[in-house]
Amino acid sequence: MVNALAQVPANFLYALGTLRKARCRSELRLDEIPAPARLAPFAVALGAEVIVPSGRAGSDRDRSPVHGPAAMALARSAAAGASAGGDADDDGEELATGRFILLHDPDGSAVWDGEFRIVTYIRAQLDAEMGNDEMLGSVAWTWLVEALETHHAPYRAAGGTATRVLSESFGTLADRPASIDIELRASWTPAGADVQAHLEAWSDMVCTFAGLPPLPEGVSALPRRRRN
Repeated sequence: MVNALAQVPANFLYALGTLRKARCRSELRLDEIPAPARLAPFAVALGAEVIVPSGRAGSDRDRSPVHGPAAMALARSAAAGASAGGDADDDGEELATGRFILLHDPDGSAVWDGEFRIVTYIRAQLDAEMGNDEMLGSVAWTWLVEALETHHAPYRAAGGTATRVLSESFGTLADRPASIDIELRASWTPAGADVQAHLEAWSDMVCTFAGLPPLPEGVSALPRRRRN
């Protein structure tokens, strides 16, 4: 991070200003976190969590989840609310996490093909049946591409890796069900210093990983079960 404001390039200051204008969904908790120091001369990093409050399952029907962590969490929330007389009072459940990092090199980078680079990470836990779908990785990448297109966020030189992580418990934890996490690590070069739309697209994508619709037009939801 930058120690003296006078040393910060005007383009990077402008980019920071556009990030502050981004409008994100209410389920997304977004905070500044320490930025990596070795990737670029200037950087800013944001951490995100998707939280669904308790009792949400009985409201906002137009946003009822269609897949994944949100569906499972809201089902548990509804059961807890019913057993407590409909008065659940916890802070909610984390459904997905992510990081958004904006890098800037005033001298430009041949690898980036520009002066800015956006590096992102998203992780969400799925049930084992859903996570075993062979199309999961390509669906996750499609979410990224279509989110950027939906928000009219011009970019180039995009790349990324989708990973499925299987978790199984043994011994005293053997009663825990198996789960699969989906992770997406991706980066791309924005067309300019205005990155508001890029953060908005990414924040919507984190919510999509969590299973929270509405999904942008043309974006597919994770399938509930594998197809033969």
